[in-house]
Amino acid sequence: MMPRALHALSFLALAAAAPVAAQDNADYSSLVVFGDSLVDAGNINTLIPSVASPEDGYFMGRFTNGYDYTDLISFDLFGEPTTASLQGGTNFAFGGARATTTSAVPDLNEQLAAYQAYLLAGNTVDPNGLYVLNFGGNDVFAAARPGSPAGYSSDSAFLMEAASNYAQAIQSLADLGANNFLITGFPNASPDTIAFAQEAEVYLLSEIGSLSLDGDVDLNFFSYLDFFTRLQADPTAFGLPADLDFNTTCQAAGALPTCEGYFSFDGTHPTAAIHRAAYGEIRTQLGISAPVPEPATWLMMLLGFGFVGGAMRFRKRPQLRTARAAINFG
Repeated sequence: MMPRALHALSFLALAAAAPVAAQDNADYSSLVVFGDSLVDAGNINTLIPSVASPEDGYFMGRFTNGYDYTDLISFDLFGEPTTASLQGGTNFAFGGARATTTSAVPDLNEQLAAYQAYLLAGNTVDPNGLYVLNFGGNDVFAAARPGSPAGYSSDSAFLMEAASNYAQAIQSLADLGANNFLITGFPNASPDTIAFAQEAEVYLLSEIGSLSLDGDVDLNFFSYLDFFTRLQADPTAFGLPADLDFNTTCQAAGALPTCEGYFSFDGTHPTAAIHRAAYGEIRTQLGISAPVPEPATWLMMLLGFGFVGGAMRFRKRPQLRTARAAINFG
């Protein structure tokens, strides 16, 4: 195994990268999810029913008003949403989780440990499965607070560790036999945190570039930062209204359950419609050809507007390719 090379990757270089075709024939036989509230299928709600409660408009333990994008992947592949690990499934995500091991909930490394316990219980790593890792938003929140996170010399040191842990999780899963990955970049939650998200994304790309992965590993990278930038610039390109409200939350507007015309569900998490738009790009990138579910199952993603290059695909051993997903959605 040879390390992948990552040469002077800049935001401008990413933005200018040529498109890359999606995977030709994705035939994933299972789905395993690690992450935070963007993809939590009900783990936190199982522990604390008052969090992400339906009384506040949250849908089935998710942190928005519909299924998240990993649920839509699962619907397209298997006809059903993901199931939280605490409910017997393989979605190990917990709302509030970080890539650093610094929160009060199971963070990235602790979720990996839970997966290893799942394997020790008699289950096996599926080399044809899809492994989703979605972290970073809560690390950005922590870095953006006044002062450095406790135990770290600087915000940069904290974000470097987050990126390192994130990349090493890919290596650990690949060493176990996982071959197919969807990795999301660091989202940002407001213009005040964009610089932290951009900094962390640079660290992450560098760390990924130094991994030693077999040629069979397919590593697909999706940039929230680019997606949110393009969405803000032209919502209609994603099948959303031109006057999409980026300021008022769906909850505050009393627009439940559909949240039609709103970007943010609760001030932190976007509405399910935003997830549907994002999944259109993710689906194309992964080569999943099944139809996207109707608006009742729209996707969610974390609030933010950024600037970096878009959907990136790492395929085969030495090759690093970047792409902006160029597709409109009706």
